[in-house]
Order: sequence, then C-alpha cells, then structure tokens
Amino acid sequence: MKINWKVRLKHKPFLVGTFSLLLLLIQQIGTLFGFDTTIYNDQVTDIFNTVLALLVLFGVVSDPTTPGMNDSERALNYDKSKGEIK
Repeated sequence: MKINWKVRLKHKPFLVGTFSLLLLLIQQIGTLFGFDTTIYNDQVTDIFNTVLALLVLFGVVSDPTTPGMNDSERALNYDKSKGEIK
C-alpha cells in the first residue's frame, strides 16, 4: 500500500477526519479507565460522537488530489479500480 503522506497531510478533510478519530479514541479510552466523558447528557454525547464519526468517514473517503470532496474527472470515469483483474 503506497500512500502519498505529504499530500494527504495537507488535505483539510483528511486532517479533520484524523482529529475526529483521535477525539473518539481518547473518549473511548477514558471511558475504559472510568473517566466520565459525558458532554451534557448521554443523548448530546451520542450526537457529538455521530458527528465525529461522520467527519472521520468524510476524511477517509475524500480524494486528497482534488479540492473539496469531489473526485477528479479521471476518477469519475473509472469502471473499476486500478488493481482489479480484467
């Protein structure tokens, strides 16, 4: 697996997703060790966690070689991934 970390670390959606993932991980580790990580109440905490999970998803699936959340014109024309057998 080859990843261009130089480009990926400059891509804002990836950074937001990574930061959100770290927040979720810290919260889960804190809960594991008995720290109360409830923000206001359980329902608000659940909504906050869902928003963080969505940010992680957007950060992971975004293409760092294009601006915003869009795929490149070339990628939009793919019928299958590059590694698939013909």
